[in-house]
Amino acid sequence: MRPASSRFMVRIMSGASSKLTLFLFGCFLFALGVCTEDHCVADPHKADYYMAAVYEHQAVLSPNPLALIGRKQALELMNQNLDIYEQQVMTAAQKGVQIIVFPEDGIHGFNFTRTSIYPFLDFMPSPQLVRWNPCLEPHRFNDTEVLQRLSCMALKGEMFLVANLGIKEPCLSSDPGCPSDGRYQFNTNVVFSSNGTLVDRYRKHNLYFEAAFDTPLKVDYITFHTPFAGTFGIFTCFDILFFDPAVRLLQDSEVKHVVYPTAWMNQLPLLAAIEIQKAFAVAFGVNVLAANIHHPSLGITGSGIHTPLKSFWYHDMEDSKGHLITAQVAKNPQGLVGTENAAGKMDPSHSKFLKILSGSPYCEKDAQEVHCVKDAKWNMNIPPMFHSEMMYDNFTLVPAWRKEGYLQVCSNSLCCYLLYRRPTLSKELYALGVFDGLHTVHGTYYIQVCALVKCGGLGFHTCGQEVTEASGIFEFHLWGNFSTSYLFPLFLTSGMTLEIPDQLGWENDHYFMRKSGLSSGLVTAALYGRLYERN
Repeated sequence: MRPASSRFMVRIMSGASSKLTLFLFGCFLFALGVCTEDHCVADPHKADYYMAAVYEHQAVLSPNPLALIGRKQALELMNQNLDIYEQQVMTAAQKGVQIIVFPEDGIHGFNFTRTSIYPFLDFMPSPQLVRWNPCLEPHRFNDTEVLQRLSCMALKGEMFLVANLGIKEPCLSSDPGCPSDGRYQFNTNVVFSSNGTLVDRYRKHNLYFEAAFDTPLKVDYITFHTPFAGTFGIFTCFDILFFDPAVRLLQDSEVKHVVYPTAWMNQLPLLAAIEIQKAFAVAFGVNVLAANIHHPSLGITGSGIHTPLKSFWYHDMEDSKGHLITAQVAKNPQGLVGTENAAGKMDPSHSKFLKILSGSPYCEKDAQEVHCVKDAKWNMNIPPMFHSEMMYDNFTLVPAWRKEGYLQVCSNSLCCYLLYRRPTLSKELYALGVFDGLHTVHGTYYIQVCALVKCGGLGFHTCGQEVTEASGIFEFHLWGNFSTSYLFPLFLTSGMTLEIPDQLGWENDHYFMRKSGLSSGLVTAALYGRLYERN
């Protein structure tokens, strides 16, 4: 994938206004205090908050991950990364951090074979069966040097610590799932308490072209309890797009926070790292502590501490250094509320939206094409429909050429609608797109998507290309007749800036997003639906 060639720095995002925030969520601020690398903003109600950190790490990588080396050489490389981790833990400790998250692949790197990664793997007994503090009991098990260092960091920093490493588990030939080399190899997150005890581990289930690792025979559903913020869930990278374990974990009402190590390669316009992290926090009303590795040459950057209404994130495609993010986070984030509770003053655009929806258009599909019946008074000078590739999928789109308008486009059973107004027209092409089908490139999963995107140029064929800068300002309602309740609001503006909608919810069996008052040009506004049962 082609990485975007631009630089973006640390940003803080909150609701557009307290009035609209109250309208959408019925509450105030969820992460009132935020810390930069230099200072923290104090909060008068500290008992309601905890201090969190995530570290975006530029990993020291093996010069040849396919080469066969010994344990000593592997430890020498991993200790270089662990030295950096330890520095960040001590920096975080000075800020009063109570939990820190490190990224996927940050210790050992990536692009190994099953054989070449073996010297990089630690042995770890099941935390459910064995209570163990690797820092205080270093000789209890062999090949645990990485676990020992992580445990000692947690103990020295007096904080919970989450990190990712490779783990080996021997198995017997009588085990029908046992690989031919007699061991399982798992991409594993580990959690240490503030006294260095190994609390739990999560073995990644949804591997992303990771030949070095095995998929666990059963899904790990891992939660852990902290004395400062209650229950956390944990999963890794690609897991975020699947029901198991990510969504099922959150069916436990006690889980209000997610720790999320990742090695995510940005793919615009719909799946940039910070974009999906934020969307998950909003969709499920939880805090997400997301740590990505930092390799801009590979298009990999984007970490953040996200609550449903506030984010503190880092995305930088030029700086080669890692970055520590710290923030004060609410212990009890408020989730989204339905529109039936979102009573407030009815602005003209929302009145128009409700009027259109009350006479809801519908779509029919014959053997050749999709036909939509439309309300004629909202649809004069209908723009042309066209197709273009977006995220490797064949989207159906219509251009948003005018200063204001009402657009509709359909694919299979999904129809997407856009009611919009633009204060001024820019010399840019925007389009409303729809996709309802099985995504089959770099993973197979069923999606329904309604997306308003800035195109890469003025030609229709550029719609769906990666874009990071834009100047077009929109006020809009975007909605669709989705067949799923699992919907993720994706919202980016110029310079990889995260935005949140003014309102989200269901109305007349349609899910909608509305926004006015953008501070910068729109890059992407989308509703990304997952139909997990159709994978």
